[in-house]
Amino acid sequence: MGKSKFLDIIDNTKAIKKTMISRGYIRSQFISLCCLFLFFSCGLSEIKLLDDPLTAQEHLDLGLSYEKINEVDPAIKQYEMAAKSLPVAYLYLGNVYFKKNNFDEAVNNYKEAIRKDPQNSDAYNNLAWLYYTKKENLEEAEKLVLKAMTINPSKENIYLDTLDKIRILNRQNKKILTPSY
Repeated sequence: MGKSKFLDIIDNTKAIKKTMISRGYIRSQFISLCCLFLFFSCGLSEIKLLDDPLTAQEHLDLGLSYEKINEVDPAIKQYEMAAKSLPVAYLYLGNVYFKKNNFDEAVNNYKEAIRKDPQNSDAYNNLAWLYYTKKENLEEAEKLVLKAMTINPSKENIYLDTLDKIRILNRQNKKILTPSY
């Protein structure tokens, strides 16, 4: 009878080792191990194996893609990665949290977007819209929209819609609070 498969594997392994030795693979492995030993013996204990292969803009774009298909949690993760370098990512985080009805997180992210980029007119408008939605801080909401219009007059029509709704709600609230005789 011939050799068993087990023996064939052992014979193949021996042949592979001979080939590796003759081609210098073992020598290069030895050199690699020596380099690692020197690296660690020098006290350099921190190794950064991989950097993030995506740019902040790519994380932002990926977050938008997730958001488009209603994958909110992966979108949040991508926006958080983008926010390390791109302040506008806080606007997107605010929007996602707003959609999730997590208003506290939305407010925090809109405020962070404004703090990191005071020229982000959409962050002012969206924070104002959130206040309108919650029916609170309407005076502040009005100021935020007016600031957005000052920063970016090209979006005035969009911001005017927010402002009108806030002012209408504000008037209705004042009528309710004012007793009629």
